[in-house]
Amino acid sequence: MTEIQEKDKIEFLVHYKKIYSVLRDEWSIERIGLLKQILLNYLQTCDDTTQDNVKNELWADIRTTIVAIDEIGLKQSSVYAILLIHPVSNGSYSVERARSDFGEDTSVILNGLLKISEFSDKKSAVESENYIKLLLSIAEDIRVVFIMIAQHLRMMREAKSATSSERLDLSVESTYLYAPLAHRLGFYTIKSELEDLSLKYTDRETYDFIAGKLNETKRSREKYIAEFIEPVKQRLNNTGFKYDIKGRTKSINSIYNKLKKQKIEFENIYDLFAIRVILDAPLEQEKAQCWQVYSIITDMYQPNPKRLKDWLSIPKSNGYESLHITVMGPGSKWVEVQIRTKRMDEIAERGLAAHWKYKGLKSESGLDEWLKSLRESLDDKETNLTQKLSDFKLDLYDEEIFVFTPKGDLFKLPKGATVLDFAFSIHSKLGATCMSGRVNGKNVPIKHVLKSGDQVEINTSSHQTPKQDWLNSVVTSKAKTKIRQLLKEEAGKQVDIAKETLLRRMKNRKIDLDDSHLMQLIKKLKYKTVTDFYVDIANGKNDINWVIDRYLEIESRSNEIRESHSTVSAEEFTLKTPGIENTSADELIIDQNLTGIDYKLAKCCNPIYGDEIFGFVSSQGIKIHRFSCPNAQDLFSRYGYRILKARWSGKTGSSNYTIILRVIGNDQINIVANLMSIISKEEGIQMRSISIDSNDGLFQGNIAVMLANTSMLEQLIKKLKAVKGVKSITRLN
Repeated sequence: MTEIQEKDKIEFLVHYKKIYSVLRDEWSIERIGLLKQILLNYLQTCDDTTQDNVKNELWADIRTTIVAIDEIGLKQSSVYAILLIHPVSNGSYSVERARSDFGEDTSVILNGLLKISEFSDKKSAVESENYIKLLLSIAEDIRVVFIMIAQHLRMMREAKSATSSERLDLSVESTYLYAPLAHRLGFYTIKSELEDLSLKYTDRETYDFIAGKLNETKRSREKYIAEFIEPVKQRLNNTGFKYDIKGRTKSINSIYNKLKKQKIEFENIYDLFAIRVILDAPLEQEKAQCWQVYSIITDMYQPNPKRLKDWLSIPKSNGYESLHITVMGPGSKWVEVQIRTKRMDEIAERGLAAHWKYKGLKSESGLDEWLKSLRESLDDKETNLTQKLSDFKLDLYDEEIFVFTPKGDLFKLPKGATVLDFAFSIHSKLGATCMSGRVNGKNVPIKHVLKSGDQVEINTSSHQTPKQDWLNSVVTSKAKTKIRQLLKEEAGKQVDIAKETLLRRMKNRKIDLDDSHLMQLIKKLKYKTVTDFYVDIANGKNDINWVIDRYLEIESRSNEIRESHSTVSAEEFTLKTPGIENTSADELIIDQNLTGIDYKLAKCCNPIYGDEIFGFVSSQGIKIHRFSCPNAQDLFSRYGYRILKARWSGKTGSSNYTIILRVIGNDQINIVANLMSIISKEEGIQMRSISIDSNDGLFQGNIAVMLANTSMLEQLIKKLKAVKGVKSITRLN
């Protein structure tokens, strides 16, 4: 043990002052002093070899705390837990003492953080069962996930100094887990920043392109916003309302998604920004003032009725309230306008954490119901991992619909929900016996997709039971989980009957059942599980006598082999080495330093040696993609648990790869010949094909070449760009 150095103590106190200045109005002086002493004691417990790591952990916790306070709005108990987690993990402090010193809430949150810390340092959070543990921790106390989001946001902001592999891990976790969670919990600003940073770390070229375009158009955009706002201000000033009005640019990632989805040029995106009107209104006048502002703006600018979104009358389940309209602004440009109050804006920025601040003012959000549904899905021991992950992703829906019971009770469901989803959302028994529905007075089947405003009545029958194809008629995880449970219960009953019937028939034929022979038969018939085998017997797909005959064939063959097998002495025994079925060149290292694994290079992005890459476990095996692959962000967000780290081995590639270059230039004499001449002179590069089209003095075309690595590619592009008349050379995916 060493005494903490004076400079270290001073550095700690400087960082600690930031926390103190934020929370001094809430904390008692005694608790502030106690917390400071605990952290100083923690620093003193480290020896010379671990002191730097311990200090870095503490500074990181302090930076996480600042994010949690400033951007999520967390209070005392959560802040205590963040700062105490490492002293507790280290053993210099305990959860029991935290309960006594800082209250029950602090100890509950600490326990949740400890569960996560047991595995979060070992593997990526989106890998296998660790992912489920994290989700279960989230479901136990939502403040745990608030802290995890704050910590992850801090890590993403600091990831510029991390390795490429570490950035990939963080980016996948951002797009697959933390950004959707932030969105589901109402932290829209954090969601956008996580997505933007993920794009920055995985596809810097696209990120810089969009950021550059936004910077180029900033002046004209600000001029247009001012032109739109000025007459609105004049009208609002006459009302006497207290308000603030400003323009907000879309996030880089949302612009990227729009470019990719609509396949348009940057210049053709009309809704790069939105205007936000924020009213300082008393609670009882909020709706009235918002609708009055709506009336003023739509009197001045032509509204698009199809783009009206009213979350004032029915807020989102995460507490979000706002009124969105799209109007035709100056120069015939569509402009989105968001109208809300200061209270609504704080909830929009800080999500459910801010919603609690106003608890009692409005009806409670749907958070508790969502967490209950989440726990039911995750606690189902029979459901496999892939289904659990799929169900969880379904619950992170972006859009909601609002439907009513015949009595007028309101239910919120994800977009795409059916009559059967609605039945299960009311009660599991109602869902299990659902025959059909009546929507707005008309009879409809159970798979009928509901729309906002529908009034729904459920028709039931005591003879109805869940069917396998029901899983294709629902989208909510609650309905899917309950249907699977009911189907398994029914299958279990059928399996018991089938087992008993098979044993009785074999006994009648005086056959002794051997489990090993039965398992051989089940495997030979290509059943994945024993249950599936018995279910087919129960439903008559496999005749029992036919099954017994196949069993006797296996038993007879086994006896013949046993009788014909001669004893071999140890001296005569030769160990047969199994042939290696999967082979690949060791040019790639996948996951944790594994080589010799079969893989394929994805055709959607054609990676070559030197590209930043990752592996994806597909149904056809491992596919290798570039970070800048057009499908990368989609793979990260939808299938994060299938992502593998991958890197090239050695210093240069030992294989040749075909890539296609897109060439655009002036149609000059000999320009194509000059390009071909340069390529032919480059050592180690072979031209495979060339296709050029010429029109109105310009030419454009594709040149396919074979080369070994990105260094050769960059050198070739540099030389081709230097040819007189060439305007651009780009690599196609």
